[in-house]
Amino acid sequence: MIALQSYVGGRWVAGSGDPVPLYEPATEAVIGEARPAGIDFAATLAHARDVGGPALRALTFPQRADLLKALAAMLHEHRDELIEIAGRNGGNTRGDAKFDLDGASGTLAFYAKLGAGLPAGNVLADGEGVQLGRTSRFWGQHVFTPRPGVAVHINAFNFPVWGLLEKFAPTFLAGMPCIAKPATATSYLTEALVRLIDKSGLLPAGALQLVIGPTGDLLDRLDGRDVVTFTGSADTAAKLRVHPNLVRQSIPFNAEADSLNCAILAPDVTPDDEEFDLFVKEVAREMTVKAGQKCTAIRRAIVPRAHVAALAERLRNRLAKTVVGDPSNDTVRMGALASHAQVQDVAERVAALARGAEIVYGAKDGFNPVGIGVAEGAFFAPTLLLAHDAAQHAAHDVEAFGPVSTLMPYDDLDEAVALAARGRGSLVGTLVTRSPQLAAQVVPQLAALHGRILVLDREAAVESTGHGSPLPGLKHGGPGRAGGGEELGGVRAVKHYLQRAALQGSPTMIAAVSGEYLRGAALRESEVHPFRRHFEELQIGDTLLTHRRTVGEADIVAFGGISGDYFYMHFDDIAARQSPFGKRIAHGYFVLSAAAGLFVSPAPGPVLANYGLDTLRFVKPVGIGDTIQARLTCKRKIDRHRKDANGVGQGVVAWDVAVTNQDGELVASYDILTLVAKKG
Repeated sequence: MIALQSYVGGRWVAGSGDPVPLYEPATEAVIGEARPAGIDFAATLAHARDVGGPALRALTFPQRADLLKALAAMLHEHRDELIEIAGRNGGNTRGDAKFDLDGASGTLAFYAKLGAGLPAGNVLADGEGVQLGRTSRFWGQHVFTPRPGVAVHINAFNFPVWGLLEKFAPTFLAGMPCIAKPATATSYLTEALVRLIDKSGLLPAGALQLVIGPTGDLLDRLDGRDVVTFTGSADTAAKLRVHPNLVRQSIPFNAEADSLNCAILAPDVTPDDEEFDLFVKEVAREMTVKAGQKCTAIRRAIVPRAHVAALAERLRNRLAKTVVGDPSNDTVRMGALASHAQVQDVAERVAALARGAEIVYGAKDGFNPVGIGVAEGAFFAPTLLLAHDAAQHAAHDVEAFGPVSTLMPYDDLDEAVALAARGRGSLVGTLVTRSPQLAAQVVPQLAALHGRILVLDREAAVESTGHGSPLPGLKHGGPGRAGGGEELGGVRAVKHYLQRAALQGSPTMIAAVSGEYLRGAALRESEVHPFRRHFEELQIGDTLLTHRRTVGEADIVAFGGISGDYFYMHFDDIAARQSPFGKRIAHGYFVLSAAAGLFVSPAPGPVLANYGLDTLRFVKPVGIGDTIQARLTCKRKIDRHRKDANGVGQGVVAWDVAVTNQDGELVASYDILTLVAKKG
């Protein structure tokens, strides 16, 4: 039997106090114990702030992204080992364990890729700057910088790996150390994960600490530099939110709470449609994956009254085929709940739901878990209820956190939306429909009460990850009962652990701080063309002012012939004189092409490719006889940390391009993105 330890202060520490046994839910065999006391939280915080924080902030966004990439690879390498542990500590089937582990490694890989595209520093510009004065000499710019504190992550029992790493990945990328506190019941797996991470040596000291057991006085010791995030029940989230020290110190608190998520079958879908079976599959899957112990599970299935009987029958047939039992048995598709306490809690809540409802499928339908030694296991039968009075039913208030869902009939769409709203805020809702018009009508109403909406039809189903799968590129969280917080969502999650500040100053000063050129900032001009410099040699502000070119009628005619663009503003003199411009004008894309001809350096060199334009605007028309000139300036550099087949490294350079006319007026503005070689 293993006695779990916390990982704090750079070492593994045994707890103290009376042991708390950890069980294998399928058989109730004791597999370990935790001693939930004995951690010096003052020292733990000091280690994070004094060791972890400086070590992380010594790295850049892309360097931290590289470590996340390596961590994802390490997790994948030990996948089978962790899957085996997950089966014993949590009642997970292999599919359940893969869902947890693959979600975690996918999140790490996503944030690794995202971080590779961030600036090589610790300052992240927030949007474009704004001119504050009459001239360009006084500017404002919002920026994000790393918070100098600690992120405390308090996680639920249902996802011991994904739950930890989905919070850790953006925290680490932001340069903030974290203290993770998993739920004790499934901390056996979390401890095994952190031991692998510690053994790998990938992370800087103090970047990740693990607390097994209660948080003691940890929250009392936090201050305004810190962040607290929580995943779990709505009741616990409400208590933590008003923790006196969190309130007093204005410590950011993000909650992702269990909610009464719904799926709506639209009235345009009939039992003969493919979408009808998609709805059945989605509800059944959300009832049985992780034995229904998911904060995103479908608790309320809202269906047209005319199709309730057909839907109930198909769900009964599908649930009847679900083999429940020992997850080590290859035939098993649903394992046990996390503990007998969880079984008792779910049973009590099902009893409350059954008042005013009919159990259309449950333990009475031949529930018999398979496997050796499962008689004492923490199993609960998949249970489907049908509410007689959907509007007043307890399913809008009571959540059975297990393989339980309630069918709720409706007569029209307004009633369906009203039933969804009775959940008082959810993490996710699904609308199954064939009609884009119906989706356009209903989704805006649902979106006000849900963190995420899946619109499911036969086209999306081919690649859909399903109702209950949060994706790192989309926010995870929801309003009201769901906690009012947000996790994931790409760079949004990273910014949650950064501090936004507004800068005011000259463009030169702001560019020096943000690491990104602003027009009006000091320029670096030399006889060497910027396109002749390798990635390492380029500096923000390196610039080239080109020679001039006068646009003639022949240019417009030739470009029209090449492009096939014979728009009247370029060729019809009478119509053009009657337009707001009062004259024929050059094609906007000719101006771009002509500007490229002005600033390009044609011989082979470090610039390998131009792969796109950003922020393109045609500001002022260019007419026949106008003279244009371009200024090319190195705006931003991103080290890709990659090498080509010849071993030559590469980076991405964004160039600010300003095209002006003979009066110095801006006529076109854009960023050009180039791939630039390193010296080798």
